[in-house]
Amino acid sequence: MSKIRAFTMPKWGIEMQEGRLAEWLVNEGDTFEQGDLLALIETDKISNEVEAEFDSVLRLVTCETGETYPVGALLAVFADASVSDADVKAFADSFVAADTSTAVGEGSGTAKKPEPVAAPAPVAPAAAPAELDAEPAPPPPSDNLNISPKAREFSTANRVDTTQVTGTGRGGRITYQDVYQANRPAANPVLRGALETPSREEGIFASPLAKRIALQNGIDLAGVTGTGARGRISKADVLALLKPATQMAAVVDLSNVDNTPTIVEMDRVRKVIAKRLTQSKSSVPHFYLRNSISVDALLEFRKTANLVLGVKASINDYLIKAIAVALMRHPDINIQVHDDHIHYFPHADIGVAMASENGLMSPIVRNVDLMRVDDIAHHTKALLEKCNSGKLAYQDLEGGAITISNLGMMGIDNFDAIITPPQGSIIAIGGVRRVVVEDENGEAYFESQIAISMSCDHRAIDGAAGAKFMASLREIIEAPEQLFA
Repeated sequence: MSKIRAFTMPKWGIEMQEGRLAEWLVNEGDTFEQGDLLALIETDKISNEVEAEFDSVLRLVTCETGETYPVGALLAVFADASVSDADVKAFADSFVAADTSTAVGEGSGTAKKPEPVAAPAPVAPAAAPAELDAEPAPPPPSDNLNISPKAREFSTANRVDTTQVTGTGRGGRITYQDVYQANRPAANPVLRGALETPSREEGIFASPLAKRIALQNGIDLAGVTGTGARGRISKADVLALLKPATQMAAVVDLSNVDNTPTIVEMDRVRKVIAKRLTQSKSSVPHFYLRNSISVDALLEFRKTANLVLGVKASINDYLIKAIAVALMRHPDINIQVHDDHIHYFPHADIGVAMASENGLMSPIVRNVDLMRVDDIAHHTKALLEKCNSGKLAYQDLEGGAITISNLGMMGIDNFDAIITPPQGSIIAIGGVRRVVVEDENGEAYFESQIAISMSCDHRAIDGAAGAKFMASLREIIEAPEQLFA
């Protein structure tokens, strides 16, 4: 049976109340596939590309590009070509936004209206026992309710009816923030504008960007009326208070500034790089696999291994070895593509992208699967010296099935790289970041992670094959003793 699906304003994080539909990346009537980019959505904090989670057709757009919409608002309707226009329009007309919408919701032809939820009562000031008895306290949270201990404690202390709270945690778990927000008094724009200063406990209900603009321009947000969701002060509210450009100080005359460019012809190396990358991006169908991998075990392992080997091997040297081990487990990745022929290699020849004094080079470290980490460190150091001195030979650059490009040491968190033909793939690695993760018991802890993106030539490597390779690479990095197995 054909399905009609709603594309709604997603909710990224607890604080997000609204988003701006910056750009459509598909047109009304276009067919798209899972993984295709659909739209660009902006918030006060991020700008994000939304990917399709299924194959369908963009049948109806219900929003204006460049406008801001609350979380859960209907932006478009997806449906197969077999669904009539009348059914699509009826679905859009009957759609009612829920309080907690995801980027893509499903419908069976008619949107279901959410059950009405009573507005949570604000925190009451201290009252005499007789006053408290006038209104019975809500029942305490059930033992079977999916609620965090801190949220349970807060709801009991502040008389919050948790049956009216929608959980935003994993699996619908009610978090402390959910109960706290439900306990806040409803926004009153009149009172907000009348108050000279808010209480220290309540603070200013404004977006981070609005607060930053107000601070830079000396605007007191205590007297600003918010027009956002629940009276939230938005960027537009603050910008409306800024003096018009005609009333501000005279602008410096820059009309006579000379900005004529200096034209320099590409050197030989840059011309070769430009030609190869242009050829790659225009003729090789790229697809990307991305993952974040814990490196705490690898960092500890490196300290011990370097002492035992008597070498100062870098994290990159260990990652090169990990890729070689993964290639031996997945020979369908250890390939080159030559027109209609695929070349499979018995050993791992790996290119290493190097930002040398003579430009970007990717010399090949050969037979990495037969090397120890100290051997890899010696070869990469020698190749870098060749790059800087301009002594790389043709055979140093020819061959290889895969390249590793690491920009983590330059402060880059994550990126995608372009395949160097005829190689079948390239691995892009970002820097080590300390992030908060949650274990299976819901407990939070810090972990060191790197972001890895694999670009694959879809002519010879399928998504499943690439995913299996990435899974093995993750296993090896997180259990690095396998590097010496």
